[in-house]
Amino acid sequence: MFESILLVEDEANARKGMTQFLQGLDYDVMIASNGKEALDLFKKENPDLVISDIRMPEMDGIALLESIKTEAPSAKVILLTAYGSVEDAVKAMKKGAFYYLTKPVNLEELEFLVKKAFSSHQLEEENKELKQELFRERYDQGRLIAQSQKMKELLKTVDKIAVSNASVLIEGESGTGKELIARRIHDLSPRKQHPFIAVHCAALTETLLSSELFGHEKGSFTGATDRKKGRFERADQGSLFLDEIGEITKDTQVKLLRVLQEGEFERVGGTKAIKVDVRLIAATNKTLLDEVQQQKFREDLYYRINVIYLKVPPLRERKEDIPPLVDAFIRQYAILNDKKILGIEKEALETLVQYDWPGNIRELKNIVERMIVLSSGDQLTLEQIPEDIRQGRPQATGTNGSVALQGITKITDAEKELIQKALQETRGNKSTAAEKLGISRRTLYRKLEEYKITQMLR
Repeated sequence: MFESILLVEDEANARKGMTQFLQGLDYDVMIASNGKEALDLFKKENPDLVISDIRMPEMDGIALLESIKTEAPSAKVILLTAYGSVEDAVKAMKKGAFYYLTKPVNLEELEFLVKKAFSSHQLEEENKELKQELFRERYDQGRLIAQSQKMKELLKTVDKIAVSNASVLIEGESGTGKELIARRIHDLSPRKQHPFIAVHCAALTETLLSSELFGHEKGSFTGATDRKKGRFERADQGSLFLDEIGEITKDTQVKLLRVLQEGEFERVGGTKAIKVDVRLIAATNKTLLDEVQQQKFREDLYYRINVIYLKVPPLRERKEDIPPLVDAFIRQYAILNDKKILGIEKEALETLVQYDWPGNIRELKNIVERMIVLSSGDQLTLEQIPEDIRQGRPQATGTNGSVALQGITKITDAEKELIQKALQETRGNKSTAAEKLGISRRTLYRKLEEYKITQMLR
């Protein structure tokens, strides 16, 4: 079933009747009484299907369809009209409507179309996931380079423990590839046919994190217009990856401990216990035992998640891995940026190897991509490397040191530049820009807000 349907209808009785009918089919339904309200709700909630009247005040259904397709070209929209003209139908279909129904709506026909839209959506999602999986297998796994002895030992351990169901704690500096390690554990486990769900804990407030992890019932808090499944529920039979687990509050720690001990939880605002079978993989850039000793992290939760402990070495301790990492990133980002890059000049590669990379693999990846964007030939050159990296820096003292902070600043500058370039090339189309950048539309929205990018948007 769809997790959510946005129903847009300005006539109260028709809106109420269709809402009850769709909820009776076990769909989660959110409602709007006009196109402007619907567009705001669509941007916020990203529903799986939109059913909208055409004739409405403030913004009609055709204008709403156009705006939705700009935001999300693959969105499914069914339009309704009391006038039923062939001209409206043709116009709607040409602009990307999934289908067109006349009013009064035949509920059996509506049910058929909703199920048809769901089947189409599911097929598209499966194709998209397959493409992403193939891309990730070809390139992301290439980033788990193991030329260095430390990485060879780490991956040997990862492959050994992957077949178990034990919880795993991964520690390492930011940008070392902890999520890739987590994905490898899942991909080599008996759970590989089931979901791998990731949650970045530091990016969410306590209220939002509880809702993301455990879901919520309709009306449980302001803005909870429908029931929502949480990440634990979605990860049932699979793996749940909690990144930056050291950032969660004491209250959330208590809730998490209960799930791990009892294998069940309640949605926010709910009373029904929901049982799940989930393997937990957690990661942090802190030393979590220090957090326990400082009473910032619960000791009982620490030992619950730390059944298997993995430490990912920083890039400066595995410099043998830099050349193959650079090669993997060149292949990946040359394709994404439509460039024919054959390799990197020896002097340039030596400079990259000598640098200490306080931002680790994430910083290296951004620098290589930046070089590719700026390149005009078939070889990356020394001149394309930023001046401070060419000059070198003192060895990084850790993710909290001033050197690391300077490195992160460089990363964000490069990332902002790439986002602006993608938006310019796509004339402000955020969905297309997100695809070009290889990130989700929601991640792009977050980055736009983070970097306060407002130009070239539509």
